[in-house]
Amino acid sequence: MSDKTPVHDHKSVTPILLKVDEDSELLKFLIRQLPGKSRHDVKSLLAHRQISVGNRIETQFDFPLKPGQEVNINRGRVAEVVHCKGLKIIFEDSSLVVIDKDAGLLSMASETENINTAYSILSRRVKRADPQNRIFIVHRLDRDTSGVMMFAKSEKVQSILQKDWQENVTERTYIAVVDGYVDDEEGRIVSYLKENKALVMYSTRDSANGDKAITHFKVLKRNDDFSLLEIELETGRKNQIRVHMKDIGHSVTGDEKYGSKQNPIGRLGLHARVLAFKHPLSGQIVRFESPVPFKFMTLFE
Repeated sequence: MSDKTPVHDHKSVTPILLKVDEDSELLKFLIRQLPGKSRHDVKSLLAHRQISVGNRIETQFDFPLKPGQEVNINRGRVAEVVHCKGLKIIFEDSSLVVIDKDAGLLSMASETENINTAYSILSRRVKRADPQNRIFIVHRLDRDTSGVMMFAKSEKVQSILQKDWQENVTERTYIAVVDGYVDDEEGRIVSYLKENKALVMYSTRDSANGDKAITHFKVLKRNDDFSLLEIELETGRKNQIRVHMKDIGHSVTGDEKYGSKQNPIGRLGLHARVLAFKHPLSGQIVRFESPVPFKFMTLFE
């Protein structure tokens, strides 16, 4: 595990919100708006990912601004990427940690694995700084799903995020490789999900007998054998994407549990690409993105 500690700021500082009233490049705009800071200081804010335009962190000095946009100077520096076995820490501050999880790593302990999980790796890491530090589960990714997920550093933050999860999370986008040629360019899938005695989720139309699940998909690429989909979750149920892909006759590639008969990439074809949410302390929208796995794209060359 890496000993490299990311840079972050634990101070409680009210975010600065700047309104754009004329066309400008980002660096020039910031220098005008922050006369008390040197050019070097402003460049440092950009380099440390403390500047966001709208909902996106922006580091480009010459990023073009348009009237009506909002520029935020964030509370703390976004961490430089820190590599640990099975995950990368892509953001960390005093309240939460955001990671990019590898496929094959459990989010938290199971009956068969309680040592090498995302939760245990992060717990060991924060306890090295202070044995009293703890990590708290906010949501999960399936073991064989890669991508962005977050953990809280206190029960208070965990409670804030979980209590109004649907309202707090503004974007949750996945990329999936599914079996076969998906005819529809886009679609919406609605069902009620229930788990059977074998711990397999399935869809039912009975609203009194399951949890409502809504999935949106859009085709990005396809050929005779596979389709690459962008998937947005309106709800976040266990195995939701995997069940809904099976429901439309295009199981996630490599997902034997839910009907796939092939595994050309040696892993489940599901990746959590984007997670955007209201920061539990500042109320700002923060957005994190993980690149599409290279193995996914090899199927469409």
